[in-house]
Amino acid sequence: MSGTSDYPELTAEEAAETIADGALVAFSGFTAAGAAKVVPRALAVRARRLHAEGRPFRVGVLTGASTGPSIDDALAAAEAVRWRAPYQSSAPLRERINRGETDYVDMHLSHFPQMLAEGFLGKIDVAVIEATEVTRDGRVFLSTSIGASPTFLRCAERVIIEVNRFQSRRLAEIADVVVMPPPPHRTPIAIDHPLDRIGKPYAEVDPRKVVGIVRNDEPDDIPLFRAPTQSCTGIAGHIVEFLLRERAAGRIPPEFLPFQSGVGNVANAVMTGLGAHSEIPPLTMYSEVLQDAALDLMRSGRLAAASTTSLTLSTGKLRELYDDLDFFLPKIVLRPQELSNHPEVVRRLGVIAMNTVLEVDVYGNANSTHICGTRMMNGIGGSGDFERNAFLSIVMCPSILHGGRVSSIVPMCPHIDHAEHSVQIVVTEQGLADLRGLGPVERARAIIDRCAHPAYRDYLRDYLRRAPAGHIRHDLTRCFELHRNFIEHGAMLPDLDLGGAAGSL
Repeated sequence: MSGTSDYPELTAEEAAETIADGALVAFSGFTAAGAAKVVPRALAVRARRLHAEGRPFRVGVLTGASTGPSIDDALAAAEAVRWRAPYQSSAPLRERINRGETDYVDMHLSHFPQMLAEGFLGKIDVAVIEATEVTRDGRVFLSTSIGASPTFLRCAERVIIEVNRFQSRRLAEIADVVVMPPPPHRTPIAIDHPLDRIGKPYAEVDPRKVVGIVRNDEPDDIPLFRAPTQSCTGIAGHIVEFLLRERAAGRIPPEFLPFQSGVGNVANAVMTGLGAHSEIPPLTMYSEVLQDAALDLMRSGRLAAASTTSLTLSTGKLRELYDDLDFFLPKIVLRPQELSNHPEVVRRLGVIAMNTVLEVDVYGNANSTHICGTRMMNGIGGSGDFERNAFLSIVMCPSILHGGRVSSIVPMCPHIDHAEHSVQIVVTEQGLADLRGLGPVERARAIIDRCAHPAYRDYLRDYLRRAPAGHIRHDLTRCFELHRNFIEHGAMLPDLDLGGAAGSL
């Protein structure tokens, strides 16, 4: 069995030349972890050159989730993205989506591989996949993320492999690759613990589809997270206290349950807070991303096991992992996103899900994607996969943003990603509202009293009091008044002065 020398060697520029205008291109990556790097940048350069010559060049882009600057930023800045799915977090691309220049399909990440395999998203012309090695018989050893790459390799007409020499070949020791068969030919997923393995250490591709390999030695472009803000640490404190009460009441077993946390500073702060508390036993995770805080918890003995689809680690932390693989690898499993986010497994393990949202309305509906209901921020990502199926469904956000000009607790969300039926717990730095077993008005009072910033509570209480009676009390003439004020005046309550209060994440 030979390795990468069995395939043609290409430069990034030569590989980019094989991609035609209008093609649907799938890139590896779940966050910037394991993202293709040199080929998409070369494709952006080619697009700029063709545009300067007056020739069209735009492609459809698929990835596992968000990516780093090498894909979304580079291609969007080159005006080379005509269509995008299933998730993004790129400022240049977001601007084009919100101007209507790029079509964007936002979807649950666990649904994405099946929808792709069924052909609803079109035929993949080219897949560009980062790997540490590809063998003559088509074994592709992926790098720091699995994501949707196994499905891309199976469905693409042609494949380009970026062989990254920076990434460790020993990542194969934690890979657990399974491609789900189509229904009704599925059996129960035999994962009863985050470290259970049911697949192979590699993905597979038909060798005849491999156009060639492109070599590079670049680390993943994942920045350091900022130090936790006061809001982050406040949210973390409320969640830790709540979970300890649940354990004391017998609703969480003594050994605790696996955690899932989204990407960002709040998630890092919450995991750090959980790990620091002596009454909580060593943690386990069943999540879609593994961030810097998780590595610190492993080092301290506070995180015993983690299942993920992406090692979303800053360069320094990734080097730390590579420098001590014998310590870290037995504690980690890296899976495709259709398993890391699969409702069956999330339900069986009793995962405690914690995800950041933009805003929550007084009844517990949460918006994680659209500012003022119209402007896309990033997308729903995997948060819905977990929030709908978790043992405990927790959404969190700061109570105010932009110096108090924006309240994250509003009468009605103008866009809803997580309905009241899924959201059980709402947390801000002000407090925590447990909504389980509460009727609509009780939910509203709990959220206003415990989660809203004091400066907005009187407004929200007045709204609830004056709203017409019904099972859900809403005044359709006022329900978006705060959002309209923000659009027109730059503040939800224009006369409110909090003296520069900060609520940014």
